[in-house]
Amino acid sequence: MKNRLEQDIISTAESFAENFSDRGHFDFSIQSLRILDDILEELRDYKLDNDALNSVSSMAGSYIFEVARRNYGGQYYWVQDREQPVLVTGEPDYSISIFAFDKVKGRIQNGNEDEIPYYFDGYIEAVTKGKKTGYRAIIV
Repeated sequence: MKNRLEQDIISTAESFAENFSDRGHFDFSIQSLRILDDILEELRDYKLDNDALNSVSSMAGSYIFEVARRNYGGQYYWVQDREQPVLVTGEPDYSISIFAFDKVKGRIQNGNEDEIPYYFDGYIEAVTKGKKTGYRAIIV
């Protein structure tokens, strides 16, 4: 049975995929993150207030989380001091964590240096290493 946090992230990710279906095929594949990244690049041209930035971060971040979980597994946890979820993949054998909401904010604010596909490649590399060696990391 899914917990409330997982249900919320899944429904937000699915809403994102449906709402932006006119922009591309959001099928929770790793390749679909390129389309998401293109949308975030376009948002850089707008002055977003904190509420809008948080809303976009939640929607796009939930989609990133679900791409990760559906392809590599994991469990969601709420991190109170960061006021956002984290996805932890591989426990107990290894532990790779991502904070997708922060990465989306960084992408909008900082541009290409926080590109989502590059970030996700780092997550995949860490999961691969974790499976082999028991590696533990937070991908930022």
